[in-house]
Amino acid sequence: MRISVVGPTYPFRGGIAHYTTFMVRHLRAAGHVAPLYSFTRQYPRWLVSGRSDRDPSNTPLREDCEYILDPINPFTWWQLYRRVRTDHPDVLILQWWVPYWTPCLTAIASMIKRNTKVKIIFICHNVVPHEGGGVIDRRLALTVLRRGDALIVHSEQDRYRLLALLPNAQVIKAQIPSYGGLVRHDVRSREVALRGELGIPERAQVLLFFGFVRPYKGLEYLIQAMALVRERLPDTHLLVVGEFWTSPEFYQSYAHEFGVESAMTVVNRYVPNEELQPYFDMADVVVLPYVSATQSAVVQLAFGFGKPVITTRVGGLYEVVEDGVNGLVVPPQDERALADAIIRYFAEDLAASFGANVVAGAAHSFSWQELVDTIEQAARDLGVEA
Repeated sequence: MRISVVGPTYPFRGGIAHYTTFMVRHLRAAGHVAPLYSFTRQYPRWLVSGRSDRDPSNTPLREDCEYILDPINPFTWWQLYRRVRTDHPDVLILQWWVPYWTPCLTAIASMIKRNTKVKIIFICHNVVPHEGGGVIDRRLALTVLRRGDALIVHSEQDRYRLLALLPNAQVIKAQIPSYGGLVRHDVRSREVALRGELGIPERAQVLLFFGFVRPYKGLEYLIQAMALVRERLPDTHLLVVGEFWTSPEFYQSYAHEFGVESAMTVVNRYVPNEELQPYFDMADVVVLPYVSATQSAVVQLAFGFGKPVITTRVGGLYEVVEDGVNGLVVPPQDERALADAIIRYFAEDLAASFGANVVAGAAHSFSWQELVDTIEQAARDLGVEA
């Protein structure tokens, strides 16, 4: 098939940029002609959360790409439409995650639908934003997504949300695949050296909270849980790695209030690809105490590094982190339950069995080939011939 893809890729950073690149790589490996079109910029500077939206990696994840689209320049929307029309693809894959993209994607999808026979598949990373979901957000999602011929989501929660908006839509659920492709097997880990640089004792049991620090991720509940955990496991250490999108002082005051300042290390920056491995090698378990979510690329990043995950029963996280199999799942906003799960993980020595299940799942249930198969089947269901 000819499958054109629009989405962020290098030099843009983050989970969706990596997702786009991995998806195109595996579509091409499966024999599809898959042109990739990306952005000359994603957001105006004043809208960029964090320090930058650019990937600082020396060894970035990248695929051949044509940079055309500027979401605030309508002339480039028309240019992209013309480029796709010239390519004569069977399928166009567009990606949706925040309402900011409404004008751009609505215009592109409308031109494609009106003037070509190309089938449009939307991949919905979030039907509505993590920190939103009101009437306006739902209306904007409806405006864009009703133009899709098929819609792929990554959780049951988003499947239900989408069917509530579009009862007759063809909605398909597919798990986010593993980000194990970011693991550098040829590079010796700097775990021991990094532990020393961060001042984390060698004997410490390390809990890793990884990713952009935003309110919906519930870091404050993990800090509260740490106080309870250390009553039983005094050598436990919390390592927080990721760029803060909110005030670090808020969390530092929490750590001070609960007496765990000395047991928490913060690395407030975006971590380049080549520096990921030692942080995960250092971790005994990844802990993601989200207050709300649909899915999380951080879970699949942890699984890619072979690490079990302790998380909360929100969104589709529990569909991926199977309680008692490859991690533990607790209620959200419950520091006592979170602490009990962390204590259980170490007391019952669950790392080895959970880790083996993580590796097995990453190779099968969370493979990129599964996503490719889903896209192929969706296209066939829309009448596209292989």
